[in-house]
Parts: sequence; C-alpha cells; structure tokens
Amino acid sequence: MMVCFQQTINLPMFQSVSFFIGLRYSRSRSSTGFISFITFFSIAGIFLGVASLITVVSVMNGFENELKTRILGIVPHVVIDAKQAEFTHWKTQRQQLLKLEHVKQVSPLLSNEALVQSSTSLQGVILQGIIPEFEQQNILNKHMVAGSLNSLSQTAYNVVLGTALARELNVTYGDKVRLILPNQTLFTPMGRIPMQRTFIVSGLFNMGSQVDDSVIYIHANKGAKLLRKKSDGITQLRLYLDDAFNAKQVAAKLPIDHQKYEITTWNTSQGALFSAVSMEKNMMWLMLSLIIAVAAFNIVSALVMVVIEKQGEIAILQTLGLSQLGVVKIFIIQGMINGLWGVILGVIAGILLALNLNTLMGFLGVNIFGAGYASQTLPVQIESHQIAIIILSALIMSFASTLYPALRASKTQPAEVLRNE
Repeated sequence: MMVCFQQTINLPMFQSVSFFIGLRYSRSRSSTGFISFITFFSIAGIFLGVASLITVVSVMNGFENELKTRILGIVPHVVIDAKQAEFTHWKTQRQQLLKLEHVKQVSPLLSNEALVQSSTSLQGVILQGIIPEFEQQNILNKHMVAGSLNSLSQTAYNVVLGTALARELNVTYGDKVRLILPNQTLFTPMGRIPMQRTFIVSGLFNMGSQVDDSVIYIHANKGAKLLRKKSDGITQLRLYLDDAFNAKQVAAKLPIDHQKYEITTWNTSQGALFSAVSMEKNMMWLMLSLIIAVAAFNIVSALVMVVIEKQGEIAILQTLGLSQLGVVKIFIIQGMINGLWGVILGVIAGILLALNLNTLMGFLGVNIFGAGYASQTLPVQIESHQIAIIILSALIMSFASTLYPALRASKTQPAEVLRNE
C-alpha cells in the first residue's frame, strides 16, 4: 500500500487531473442556486463589458479616422511660410521637398484674409490662391458637388467655395460674388477704397468640416493680381505627408533656412481637437474596463463559495496525494473557464454589433444625430490589435480574480475538515 501511495503522489498527470476536476467543477449542477446566480452574472458582466468596449472603441476609431480624413486631408500637415515675402524659386524648392521621406505632395499657396459679398450677405473668409495642376491629389477634388478646381485655370475670374458658405451668401453655381481685400487698398477719385473684384462661382465643395464656410479658392495668379504681388505671389508651400502624425519629424528635418522661413505643423491649429478626442477615447477605455473589472471580481465571490462548499472534496483530494499547487490549479482553471466564456461571447457579440450597428439603428429607428442631419450613419473602424488588448486585459483580470480563492482552497487542512465528516 505504501508503494502504491508513493507512486500516486509522483504521477506526472496531476496537471491534467487538475484541469479535469476544474472543468467538472465549472460545469457542475450541484452548486447552490446562489453560487450559480453569481457565476452567471460574472460571465454576463464580462460578456457585456467586452462587447460594449469593442463596440464603443470601434465607433471612436471611426470618428477619429473621419476627423483625420476630413480635417487633416485638407489642412496642410506642414506649412513653410515666407514671412510676408514671396518664394522666388518655389518650383525648385518644391522638387527638393518632394524627395524627402514621408512627403507625398507639395502645393504652392497664396493666402490672405478677405471678405466675400453677395447681394444679400457679407462674410469674412480665408482667401487661398492655388495652382490647380498641383492640387489633383487634394481630397477637395473628391468632395466637389458642382464644377471643379480646374475651372480656376480659365481666363475668367472664378472662385470655388463650400456649400455651407454658399448657403450663407444665398448663392449657387454660376452666380457672382464680390471679393474684398480690406488690407489691400488703392487710391481713386472717391478716396482710398479696399481692393475688390467680382468673381463667378465655378465650383462648390462639401467637406463636412470647418473649411466649408471659412475658406474660398481662386487661382494664385488672380490672387497675386488682387494683392499686387510680383509673379504668382506664392507665399507658402504646403506639405502633405503619408501620415499626418509624422509632421513634427518632417518639420525638424526640412533643408531650409529657419531664419527666412516660418515652419508650422497641423498640431498648431488642430492639435487641441485631436488631443480632446484622444482623451475622450482613453476615458471610454477606462470606464468600460472598470465594468469588466467589476464583473471579473464577481468570480472571487463565486469561487470563495465553491471553496467553502467543496472543502470536503478538497480534503479527500489532498489525502490522495494532490499537492497544494494542484488545488490552486483546479480553482484557477474553474475561474478562467468562466472568464473565457464571457470573453469569447463578448468578442463575438461586440464584433457583430459593431459591424451591424448602423443596420440595427435603422431597424430600431434610432435618430442619434438629431433631425437636422440627413445621414445617420456612424463611422465604425475595428482594429484587430485593440481587440487583442481587450481579450488579454479581460483574461488577466479573470486570472487575478481566481488567485485569492485558489490560495484559500490550497490552505485547507484535511485533518480538520475530515474530522467532522
């Protein structure tokens, strides 16, 4: 008998035995109703937390990507300003800049404040003089609803403006507007008056961003004439990168004289907005992660009750040679199986909900943006690495929740427990 007992202790199959017993405990129907109730709600809590986190983070990713596309698609990532002067050899400098790493496009620009006047309204805007042949890859071309940027190259004095500004001015495609430059004046028999000229609306765009009612485009040559500048009057070179978040890195390596030129990046004008979006996204991560954490720690209550209920069985297993580590493994496995079920079901539900969120909203008639918006589509972008982080975090929380009950079970004293059996 002694030899037999010694062989039982040294069997290398205890790890599989622990797994088998832990699996049986997790599937056992003999537990009290209250233990089953807590176990169910711990799994349901992890399920809901994981599903909610995946759905909300996917929507936040979509909004962030929309901001990046719409705002950073038209706002230059890096701007080189000639400081009230002009680029005399901008074509050569443009070719040099295009050779730099991460630089995809370099557009010459003339910029100035202006007023645009219609028969019914007057609005302050930013006047931008561009050369259409260098704007073919501009995202603005994809959002033209009438006309095109190429119309600016015609001999007529044409202007392209946003649909939001057109509504404020009560004008449409083909109408005339007057551009007034308050900081550029000329002498006339009537006295000193601002420089102004009538333009034809030859294009309308709709970016769905702040530029729709604040920026208008004309040809750089026409702008130079209005501002009485020499040549084409280019005062800025705008750099568009393969990734806008490389802007600071590219700006630091530009081969130009920093005393003659001023360099700014999109972070100056739009950095606060993206910081706010990032902070909101992080807060959503934190709040929904706390839901998972609370649900995961419900596993502690369920396992502690199981330990109390199964003390007699634990004592018998120990007398048969199961080590303290083996007991720990049993309850870790039991808790992890419950956590794993919640994570698996939550990931499946979260991905399906994120992919079909707009369909579900349409079916339920949910009007999330209010009646003023024609489109009720939420942007959704699922990132696989974020899902992996969510899965790993939920499993780590589940594992941490099993440690205390498992250690408590391993400290069971067989002699004391079996004395009363």
